[in-house]
Amino acid sequence: MNCPFCSHEESKVVDSRPTEEGQAIRRRRECSSCKKRFTTYEKIEELPLIVIKKGGTRESYNRSKVMNGIIRSCEKRPVSLQDIEKIVDDIEKTLYNSMEKEISTNFIGELVMDKLKKTDEVAYVRFASVYREFKDISTFMEELNKLIKDPDTSNS
Repeated sequence: MNCPFCSHEESKVVDSRPTEEGQAIRRRRECSSCKKRFTTYEKIEELPLIVIKKGGTRESYNRSKVMNGIIRSCEKRPVSLQDIEKIVDDIEKTLYNSMEKEISTNFIGELVMDKLKKTDEVAYVRFASVYREFKDISTFMEELNKLIKDPDTSNS
């Protein structure tokens, strides 16, 4: 960070504190050369995330869409809102850690199904039935049979 007064490259931090919103750190610095003080703000850089839909269209990632889909799947099930928020947080962490700028709805849907399978099997089947667009009872039964045979589910 160059000093805004003398352009010297070295400074030391004399005070750090979070901003009121908690979204950034305010740092009070002192230039090593001219000894003048100045303030900098440090915040996390958020990469914009674009979702590629099934038809090829693109739109900005929307947390509430993922949240609402999971809430609908968990309706009248013993899954708390806190559990749902944790699922969405985990999914977002995976999305942002992938460092991809564009993510397919297919990838997001598979993440949701993986989390729901471990949380509540009925919610998983509900989400899968809408997400995978089951055409008839046989495709629905195939999914149920996979669930029954899968030893990795926590609610077996």
